[in-house]
Amino acid sequence: MSATKVGAIAIGLAGVLAASPAYSQSAGGGSDAEIALLKQQLKMLEQKLDKLQKQTNANTATAASANANAKAADAKAARVATANAAIPVKGPVAPSGVVVTLPNNRPTICTADEQNCIAITSRIHWDVGGYDYRPNTAGTSPQKLDSGENLRRARIGVIGKFFGDWNYALIYDFGGSSDGFGGTAAGSLPGGGTSGVENAYLSYTGFKPFGGKMAIEGGIMDLPWTLDESTSSNDILFMERASAGIIAQNVAAGDFRSAAGSRWWNDQLWLGGYVTGPTTGQIHSASSVTPPGSSEQYGAVVRVAGNPISGNNYSVHIGADAEWLIQPPRNLVTQAQTLTLSDRPELRIDPTTLISTGAIANVSGAQVYGVEAAATYGPFIAQGEYYWFNIDRTANTGLPPFGASSLKFDGGYAQVGYVLTGENHAYNPATASYGGIKPHDPFSLASGGWGAWEIAGRVSQMNLNDQIGQAVGIAGGRQTVYTAALNWYVNNNVRFMLNYLHGDVAKQASATSTADVGSKFDAVALRTQVAF
Repeated sequence: MSATKVGAIAIGLAGVLAASPAYSQSAGGGSDAEIALLKQQLKMLEQKLDKLQKQTNANTATAASANANAKAADAKAARVATANAAIPVKGPVAPSGVVVTLPNNRPTICTADEQNCIAITSRIHWDVGGYDYRPNTAGTSPQKLDSGENLRRARIGVIGKFFGDWNYALIYDFGGSSDGFGGTAAGSLPGGGTSGVENAYLSYTGFKPFGGKMAIEGGIMDLPWTLDESTSSNDILFMERASAGIIAQNVAAGDFRSAAGSRWWNDQLWLGGYVTGPTTGQIHSASSVTPPGSSEQYGAVVRVAGNPISGNNYSVHIGADAEWLIQPPRNLVTQAQTLTLSDRPELRIDPTTLISTGAIANVSGAQVYGVEAAATYGPFIAQGEYYWFNIDRTANTGLPPFGASSLKFDGGYAQVGYVLTGENHAYNPATASYGGIKPHDPFSLASGGWGAWEIAGRVSQMNLNDQIGQAVGIAGGRQTVYTAALNWYVNNNVRFMLNYLHGDVAKQASATSTADVGSKFDAVALRTQVAF
């Protein structure tokens, strides 16, 4: 009860007490009974007042205790809050920011914004086949080609990018299992193993001038020089590229080549130029004697190509390219400066070459010029290239022949393909070439798909003869090969290729000897291809 109410009761009691004598006097000496009644009422009021006072005191004490408890609780809460502020609060687990995908079954890890990625890439090309080889005479070399198998390519590596614009690749090729056994011992043949670092480069694509895309790159790479070489080995129509293109690329371009340069492209035009060096595996020692040390070669390549006419199911491609061997490698033991042009007969079950210039002496430089054209219409594709070679022989080595004139060679190919199941080869502006086939209905016994089927044919020729009848001439031979192919694209990652080849090599013993050392051959080969 509040103090106000207690005070009011006290005033009321005082009023009663004050009224009692006055009443008695006005009553003229009233009865004792009335006095007794008043006393009794006064006593009852006193008791109520006492009871109310005790309850008021109790309420005040309770309120004070509650207030003290509240202050204590606030103080404790403040101490707990201060202590908790010093302890790290474990919030919800943040997402890792890593996305794992399998584009075309290639394991790929990227950040959530796809600006940083790394992927595993691989390809296996395993060939089996046989030759029916017929040397024209006993003087023909070789007298036999060996049938069997060849792990043509067995590559694995990583590709990726940093911060969206920095692209890289590191790929090793374990293949070429029978591509060569070259050496210095008597009886060794041209070639040599091709296993080694196939790609190890860095490319920057942040610049996008003139409304197109641009790549500035350097390292060990596959140079997109010539149309056939710009097409991935996973996508070419035949097991091997035509000999004319291979010989051209081997001068200062091709696979496993060290290079630095740039390329620019949009949907209709491609421009590129590179300074090139030796291939991986070349000797870099100037003091080695066995094998002989050599200086490193360097050269350059340029290519201009485009897709000026294109539509939903058709396209036309044209282009031109040039290659310069500016400084040939020099044998630092013998001082010889040579260049050899050669190739296998468009199949590598046996690594033996059938056409070869041998080591051309005193080479001071070489130039190769080429033209290229292709067209597609629905499932049909046609493609061809032609090359002209010029080999300068003016190097001052102190070795014969002296004052020899330049050599000129030429060669090319034409090929067509038709996809029986209706798919088409899509154009790739980044390399100015055509891609492979993606089956509409991959092979599956469950769904009834049979993949994609393609037939193709090619004729190629390479002439390595010049200045025949002269002592300084070269009789490397003229090779003509006809190839028919049946390709089964099981799915996006597996392909089987069946090739039949008929070849004719016209060759004489030397530039001054007309003895026939040519040959003919037929060959059948099957490739099993897995790539991602």
